[in-house]
Amino acid sequence: MQYHSTRDNSISVSSAQAIKQGLSSEGGLFVPESFPEVTLDEIENLAEMSYHERAYFVLSKFLTDFSEEDLKNCIASAYTREKFGTDAIAPMYKLNDKVYFLELWHGPTCAFKDMALQILPHFLTTSMRMTNENEEIIILVATSGDTGKAALEGFRDVNGTRIIVFYPDNGVSEIQKLQMVTQRGNNVSVAAVNGNFDDAQSGVKKIFTDTVYKELLDKNGFKLSSANSINWGRLVPQIVYYFSAYADLLASKEISIGDEINVVVPTGNFGNILAAYYAKKMGLPIRKFICASNENNVLTDFIKTGVYDKNRRFHTTISPSMDILISSNLERFLYDLSGRNDRIVSGFMSKLSEDGEYEVSADIRTAMQKLFDADCCDDKETMAAIRATYEESGYVMDTHTAVAKSVYDKYTARTGDTTKTVIASTASPFKFNQSVLIALEDYNAVAGKNEFELLEMLEKKSGMKCPASLSELKDRTPIFDTVVEKEQMENTVSDFLKVE
Repeated sequence: MQYHSTRDNSISVSSAQAIKQGLSSEGGLFVPESFPEVTLDEIENLAEMSYHERAYFVLSKFLTDFSEEDLKNCIASAYTREKFGTDAIAPMYKLNDKVYFLELWHGPTCAFKDMALQILPHFLTTSMRMTNENEEIIILVATSGDTGKAALEGFRDVNGTRIIVFYPDNGVSEIQKLQMVTQRGNNVSVAAVNGNFDDAQSGVKKIFTDTVYKELLDKNGFKLSSANSINWGRLVPQIVYYFSAYADLLASKEISIGDEINVVVPTGNFGNILAAYYAKKMGLPIRKFICASNENNVLTDFIKTGVYDKNRRFHTTISPSMDILISSNLERFLYDLSGRNDRIVSGFMSKLSEDGEYEVSADIRTAMQKLFDADCCDDKETMAAIRATYEESGYVMDTHTAVAKSVYDKYTARTGDTTKTVIASTASPFKFNQSVLIALEDYNAVAGKNEFELLEMLEKKSGMKCPASLSELKDRTPIFDTVVEKEQMENTVSDFLKVE
């Protein structure tokens, strides 16, 4: 399986090269040359398999240059009971006869990013060996909250790598910030950016496409790569858990083989929902994708109108990992819908960079709307969904999952669709304890309490055990306190690497 760039079809690289490189040299994203077909019989067989076996089944179809031994070692090292607290790795929770939560937050950092970032370091080190890479790999990450900690934890003390994470100052939850600034490891660095996530993400992309700077790094024995979902090694593991979710529904006899399901994903950078779309392209029976946004509803408007316009007010919400106006993985989706037309995609991305907006053709818009529905909700609606779901079932959601549930409820009210639905539950409620407790109680209940008092409150209220990785932050001393302007990000990388 070879990989092409969304902005230059003439580029063709192996999966190992695509993972090692992260981003194509001209700024495009790597995509597989084709999507392997999976039969219903093969999907039915997954119901009897472990998560490890399901992962190997899917990943082996894309990472064809990895040996069976290498790929199985990557999977076994990433997905352990010790790290995820369950052999299921991504367990399903049945809310009622129509709705199931796919819990993707049982990993070490309590967010869905662990599903990919626990295996990416193993992919990367294997790829380095396969391509005879002798230079040190420098991982650059822009995060809206969850990717940063998951990447830091995944790459901590991994030989041959260093990682630097940029997050928006005042744009993540207090727990997310504490997770990052207290990170241990001899190869890690963290810096806040004076701006929002899009500023951090644009700054990282600028570094990746700065040929002069990359030449400087080359001279010093460094090569850049990414742990954001622009890296194919981040995206491909996410395809696995949609197959796994369907297999679990089969195993529990909630559906029969061939039955279509809907998938709802709280979406910021479009990677998680794109993975579900890729699963459908392979043959997974998915009827409708429901794209759920918070007040930063650029994707909602795009799916409804075909116009992508980031020239709008940026909202800081209680679902901060979705506070994004530039959805990087949408580029891969447009490449697919346009018939893999790199010229068209390059044009869209140029217009986005220059004008902050672009409009797709009627054909692309129609194809998109046939598969996707989209809606959004504000913080008030998010909190209402948390409270209503708890009162109805005792189940406690985080703020991002609640966005998805709120949008799903709007969708069913509008359409009457009773298709069984999987909602991607993307973070532990303990990561956003204050907002969750305000939803379940009121503002007075949390007034004057620190993060760790709130964790204890939520533990009592929810009946859930607070993840040790969060409660242990109480005894951690912050290590990183740097705040930089977005124009200084390149200098920050240089300081970390000690290059001039």
